[in-house]
Parts: sequence; C-alpha cells; structure tokens
Amino acid sequence: MTTVGSGTAIKIDLPEVHGRLAFDANLSRLSWFRTGGTADVLFEPADEADLIRFLRKLPSGTPITVIGVGSNLLVRDGGIRGVVIRLGRTFSDIRIRGTVVKAGAGAMDVHVARKAATAGVAGLEFMVGVPGSIGGALRMNAGAYGSDIADVLMHARAVDFFGHVHELDKDDFGFSYRKSTLPADLIFLDASFSGRMGDPEEIQARMDAIMSERAESQPIGTRTGGSTFKNPDGRKAWELIDAAGCRGLRVGDAEMSEKHCNFLINHGAASAKDIETLGEMVRDKVKATSGIELEWEIRIVGDTDEPLNQEGTAQ
Repeated sequence: MTTVGSGTAIKIDLPEVHGRLAFDANLSRLSWFRTGGTADVLFEPADEADLIRFLRKLPSGTPITVIGVGSNLLVRDGGIRGVVIRLGRTFSDIRIRGTVVKAGAGAMDVHVARKAATAGVAGLEFMVGVPGSIGGALRMNAGAYGSDIADVLMHARAVDFFGHVHELDKDDFGFSYRKSTLPADLIFLDASFSGRMGDPEEIQARMDAIMSERAESQPIGTRTGGSTFKNPDGRKAWELIDAAGCRGLRVGDAEMSEKHCNFLINHGAASAKDIETLGEMVRDKVKATSGIELEWEIRIVGDTDEPLNQEGTAQ
C-alpha cells in the first residue's frame, strides 16, 4: 500500500497498481481550457483488470472523480481532493463486426466516427462533431447535428466504485437531452453502437460537411470546453446569450466567443474562477432578459480557492 497525505486534505492508503499514480497532479494540462488546480492522486490504470483491482482495494469512502480527455471539463482552481481516475490509451480500442461498432470508453468520438466510415458503417457520422471520448459521451448523451448517443447505443459495460462490473442496456441509461440518469459511481469501460451499411465515400462526405460547418461556425482550435450551456426546450442557448448582450463579454482572459457566443474561451491567462464567473454572469443576464435559466453543459468539478466574484471583475 502507498499512503498519501502530506500536503493534502485527506490521507489515503492506496493499493499497488500496474498503471500510473501521480501525486499533487496538475490537472490543467488535462483540461482543454488549460486551467485548474491539482489532484491529490491521479490514477491512470494499465488496463481493465488494474482498474477493477484498484477499486476493490481502495479504502471505502475515498473520494473518487472520473475524468475523460477534458474536452467538456472545468477543474476549479482549488483542485480535486481524493483520487482522480482517467482512462488512457488502453481503453481506446475500436472494433467493428458487421454494422456493430464496439469502442472503449477512452476512445475519442471522432476516431470512432472515422473508423466506422472506413469500414463502410453509416449512422455514426455525427460523432465527428463531438469533442471528447466515449465515456463522457455516454454519461451526457452527447450529440451534434441532429443525432446523439441515444440514437445509436446498443449496450455498454461499466464498473462501480466497489469494483463490480455491470452490463447495461440502452434502456438502463434513462437518456434525455444531454443527460442520463445512471448513478455517478459508474465508470464506463466500453460500449457497442449500431450502424448500417453505407458507401465509405458518401459517409466521409457527410463527415467532411460536418467538419466544414464546425469550422465555419465554432471557435475550434481555441482553449474552449465546447458548448457552454444546454439548449432550453424549443430555444437555442446562443440566441438567448446574444439577445442578453453577452457576445464578446469578458472576465479577464475569459470570453464568450464572438464567433459563437455559446462557446466560452480562455485566451491564455484566465483562471477557472474567471471562466466560471463569466458563465454565471451570462446565466444571470439571460435570466434577467428572457426569464430562462440556462443549465451548464460543461462539467464543473473541484474546489474553489475563494468565493466567485459575482460582479464579474477579477479579484
């Protein structure tokens, strides 16, 4: 057992692992915003058996946070207490049999779409427009361009925080717009998706059109977390944000994109506090002008160093 506790808020007796353990790990490098504090412990398991063994031997009550590739994640400046688990390349295998695509939870959505296209499997093209990995896509019913995970998922496997593996059918997820109702203490391992046979060139053409539209309308290539807020029923979040006068609104180096005002950008030096403060300012302004309360689509985790500055100026 490895004990970690010096300089952290809690003391943890950690099992021996085959994967990678890092202490006081800088999480900003794992978030596409490039902000955030440290994790007491960051565990990247070597494989599925390593993950299950770790969870079964980890002391009960140890705080666990699971993250993916950080595309839709804001880690607060105070960091994350306990153990952060991140699935790496050994969980990114993609296999295709007929029209069924099986992907590890660590596989990038765009890689799944591209591999399916090469094999002549249609129906997963929308994934090329979804930043992130399969695990996160399952959790939030990710989607783009009129399709989402609920449209194509067949079944999945997950392990709970006690190390028990669960076989999940699509109906177990309780999918709705950008969410599922599964317990938070499930770590997805892999999932199988149903496609249909198609012509690889036609499939690729549809994906090219999606990528071209993204490049035209979204600030890709910037430090952003994708869509900041979910679309309310029957409305577009960006239209509400624009009508509230929030396009280009800034807090320090954090800005609501001029190109697509439902994208929040870190221009370089923004802290997680700046980003969250700006997001809350936008929510307040939209509520004041439309009566609609926007819901964060970005996942926010960790501790704040100090209370948010609701006035929107850096303290």
